[in-house]
Amino acid sequence: MTQKACRSCRYIVSGDACPLCQGTDLTKDWEGYILMINPENSRIAKEIDAKSTGKYALKIK
Repeated sequence: MTQKACRSCRYIVSGDACPLCQGTDLTKDWEGYILMINPENSRIAKEIDAKSTGKYALKIK
């Protein structure tokens, strides 16, 4: 199954809706990813507004 990135929160999903923000505006056109392990203490998480652990797209085209 092709992974997609949510345009709203950047979370990588394999279904038809984002489990984090419930968004359905998904794209297959993304590059790179960040594995977020500890978003509470991560400077990068603050930059991309990641609030949960998981896989996030680095760049959405």
